[in-house]
Amino acid sequence: MSADAANWAYAEDFVPEDKVLLAARDAADQLGCVPVLPGAGRALQLFAAALGARTAVEIGTGAGVSLIYLLRGMTADAVVTTIDVEPENQKAAKATLAAAGFAAEQARMITGRALDVLPRLADGAYDLVLIDARKKEYPQYLEQALRLVRVGGLIAIDNSLWHSRVADPAQRDPDTTAVRSTLKAVKENENLEPVLLNAGDGLLVALRTA
Repeated sequence: MSADAANWAYAEDFVPEDKVLLAARDAADQLGCVPVLPGAGRALQLFAAALGARTAVEIGTGAGVSLIYLLRGMTADAVVTTIDVEPENQKAAKATLAAAGFAAEQARMITGRALDVLPRLADGAYDLVLIDARKKEYPQYLEQALRLVRVGGLIAIDNSLWHSRVADPAQRDPDTTAVRSTLKAVKENENLEPVLLNAGDGLLVALRTA
């Protein structure tokens, strides 16, 4: 293992996950969905806590791993609106939510295609928006996130390094190209103040300043 890989692995394992998160990962494996990695999850929790977030939108529920990280960082009365096209994913996420000790009403689960659901959500009503679903749709998710997040709120984009492919200009498959163009759009948006973290599979976090 290279020094870079060893450092990454050390950072990912720095705060071990508890039984709830490990069980959710097992459920995700069985469902065939890929949850946020520990380093990125922990970063999301800390950003949510620093922000004092009460409302969030999660694009891609999976088995509830990132949902728990978010809620653990958010205020006690927080609500996460979480969207997933697969009802079985949200069934697993409900079990994860209960196992973690959160009330059912703290997760407003909406089953459907994100690009059909997001336009129905209120402008500027959310403290944080997490993008973690179909990579080809990341540019459209970003457009919606810019509308949904309040000034002073955060947009977080998981898989921003996409298996080390984004940084390699020779990689031009549709998923990589979509993620790369989304990062470029964030960087060039004068109303966003971003940072790209080498946590998990890459986590881009951007503060909406105006």
